[in-house]
Amino acid sequence: MGFCSVTTAAVSGLKVELVRVEADISSGLPGFHLVGYLSSEVKEASERVRTAIRNMNVSIPPRKITVNLSPAWVRKRGTAFDLPVAAALLGALGLFSPGRLEGVFLAGELGLDGRIHPVEGILPMVLEAKEQGCRIFLLPRENTREGALAEGAEILGASTLAEVAGWLKTGEGLYREPNRSRKNPAHGTGTLDIDYSDIHGQEGVKRATLVAVAGNHSILYIGPPGSGKTMIARRIPTILPPPGREESMELTKIYSIMGLLQPEKPLITVRPFREVHHSVTRAALIGGGRIPVPGECTLAHGGVLFLDELPEFSRTVLESLRQPLEEKCVHLARNQGSCCFPADFMLAAAMNPCPCGYYPDYRICGCTDAQIQGYLGKISQPFLDRIDICAEAPRVSWQALGKSSEKEWSSAVMREKVEKAREIQKKRFRGRNIRTNSQMGEKELARWCRVGKDCREMMEQAYEQLGLTARSFQKILRVARTVADLEGSTEIEQVHLAEALGYRVTDKKYWSGR
Repeated sequence: MGFCSVTTAAVSGLKVELVRVEADISSGLPGFHLVGYLSSEVKEASERVRTAIRNMNVSIPPRKITVNLSPAWVRKRGTAFDLPVAAALLGALGLFSPGRLEGVFLAGELGLDGRIHPVEGILPMVLEAKEQGCRIFLLPRENTREGALAEGAEILGASTLAEVAGWLKTGEGLYREPNRSRKNPAHGTGTLDIDYSDIHGQEGVKRATLVAVAGNHSILYIGPPGSGKTMIARRIPTILPPPGREESMELTKIYSIMGLLQPEKPLITVRPFREVHHSVTRAALIGGGRIPVPGECTLAHGGVLFLDELPEFSRTVLESLRQPLEEKCVHLARNQGSCCFPADFMLAAAMNPCPCGYYPDYRICGCTDAQIQGYLGKISQPFLDRIDICAEAPRVSWQALGKSSEKEWSSAVMREKVEKAREIQKKRFRGRNIRTNSQMGEKELARWCRVGKDCREMMEQAYEQLGLTARSFQKILRVARTVADLEGSTEIEQVHLAEALGYRVTDKKYWSGR
């Protein structure tokens, strides 16, 4: 009898920690002891492993078996430890030389019949283990495409524990996955069958959407039912530029940990669009739980988070978005420690101006002033302050319905404008941890958003008349910078600033009476 160890990994939130699985078989009272700060599903691995080994016709002697998952301070959860525990135990039994596991990473869930099932979080595990010196990665067959996204990693796939044991003895018999990282670069915008040309009229709202996407600004659509607010928001993915290689890998790691990847096409090549129902809880939206897991904010990272019927959301839920909108991340603190999830998303929200939806058209609206103010009052001023653009979607006229949409408002044309503006921002912020205008801080605003005397006078007048805050003032400058980028202007001119100010007038129109 002897000792054997193998490398695997534990995932906590979005963080990966390498784990050493150590198996020791010695004389003493017979038993199978798993130790190392384990969750219930990891403790149950002893029964799965023993049964799987017995079903491959290998007998486990009645000895004292101790399996330690080190370091002991890291909480181990999930079923990915089954395969490394089984491999370490087989090595301790002497079925192969323990040296065969040197530099090998294993992860996978075992069935009682010895079959190996896929697990979540493979890509971030492989990337971390590769960085720490592992050279061979033995994974479930269904996870090999995902693992191969890690450039330069040698990925082997197994379907049964017997195949793993055979490879450890002879070095043969496992599927070798070709490295796909260079063959499948991030590209494209997906095969969406919707287009902005489907929407008749609403050129002003489309223009506001174009500005919002070009600078990654948050946007609020407000207007009566049937005015196209939701249709416009759902078409935002059609004009979003595709993520770069680095962004694509970051998104894929997040979705891998959450178990949301497609096994055949694991690399995410389109920006996420997450539409959230108003019944969502705070933990589901920003992340949380006793054991913190990412929420919709993190799943929308690099893409769009869409909240339809905004006043129907719990006020507590909406207020929880204030910090992610400002800091582009979610900080969660627990007794066991704190964690930080990325949340750099574009917020798009839509709402009616009153319970019936037709305010301020008193010919149709039957709501009382108290009902209107109570409905609008569900959205706090601090939350509104974090919205860059407020676009009013008026009722669509009969003439607009009968007229075909102009080509300049097709998704292809709008996407081309967005990509040009984003390219300007990419060059502007090269060497900085900033990708779009919405992320500019004080130093960037001072450098890139300088305005002339006429613009300063306009801003001073607007600041007093609209009752702006320092935060909303800075947001106006960021939006004006994006408008200038869309027009190809190096300087913010009066017309650019006037358009940016126009996007703040709308929310004052509805909320000024509170």
